[in-house]
Amino acid sequence: MRFYMPGRLIVGENAVRTNAALLKTYGLRCLIVTGGSSAKKSGALADVTEALKEQGIAFELFDGIEQNPSVASCLRAGRMAAAFGAQFILGIGGGSPMDASKTIAVVTANPELTEEKLYAYEWKENPLPIVLVGTTAGTGSEVTKISVLTDSSGKKHSIKADTMYASLAFGDPRYTMTLPPRFTLSTGLDALAHCVESYFSKMGDDISRGFAAAGIRILMKELPAVKAGDVLSLSQREQLYHASILGGLAINTSGTIFPHSVGYLLTEEYHVPHGIASACFMPDLLDFTAAGDPQLAEAFYAHIGAEKEAFTAWVEGLLPGLDVVMSEEQIDAALPRWDNNAQRLNTAGNLTLADIRGILVRKFVP
Repeated sequence: MRFYMPGRLIVGENAVRTNAALLKTYGLRCLIVTGGSSAKKSGALADVTEALKEQGIAFELFDGIEQNPSVASCLRAGRMAAAFGAQFILGIGGGSPMDASKTIAVVTANPELTEEKLYAYEWKENPLPIVLVGTTAGTGSEVTKISVLTDSSGKKHSIKADTMYASLAFGDPRYTMTLPPRFTLSTGLDALAHCVESYFSKMGDDISRGFAAAGIRILMKELPAVKAGDVLSLSQREQLYHASILGGLAINTSGTIFPHSVGYLLTEEYHVPHGIASACFMPDLLDFTAAGDPQLAEAFYAHIGAEKEAFTAWVEGLLPGLDVVMSEEQIDAALPRWDNNAQRLNTAGNLTLADIRGILVRKFVP
């Protein structure tokens, strides 16, 4: 067993304002990184800027991070931060701004980086310290060292390093209250995908599987109300946030497996939200692992307290319909991207390219 997550995580109402003094630990100048609107709508940006002013910390704002953040945006923001003399990076938002902030911290310390050198890990200096403020309950990026980016060809690839963990992360469930139902569902499905995939990862262990199962049990209780479009209480939002952190802690050890990697194709080519794109392959994963690693599958269902048939039906009931149609020629053209793919190879039961092809044909070929 192994576990490493060297940052400080503080979860609770008013976490940012109550713990503002910690920000000074990382310097007196910072770049705030956000998307277009969620940081403002949630109230997180106001809390952060007030906390920075209170501590005498100068800041500039980069609010150009798109969904599925591009390397190009991270390069621009990192060079802006370097020119400003930022001493730390403070990311506010869901997975996209938080993942981008990790890369921006790398680029700020190494402003000469190109996309090619970034992916080749040709960094002379370690990233700046990173502070994250989560506003969604899905990615668990607050507690991982992973930054998933969209490269100049439109493909999603990740970078990761032990120096890319957030030094400090805040989670205030109030910030998730403004999320529309469809985003709450997509991010909740992302958290569920993290937990289930982590459990069936070859790199999983008792610690990561404990986190994963605990997250799944929470989501089994809370996600039906999300799917129904109910107005969620702060307590329910807090539970969803806890589950997302548990999922992040799980994949921090185990990594994700094939549904995430194959789901990237749906996001890139069909603009399916990331959480839904990953979760739509969950029933296929459950079927595959039941046959490919029945001992692990048996342990999984015992751990979450549900039978396979009931759990699979529950997952399928959460998933929205997808307007995705593929030809066999398109599928065959995409297969090489998973030839030596770590997420495919990390899947319990030894998933082959032929298995992936069969799944895609069954799901998307008319």
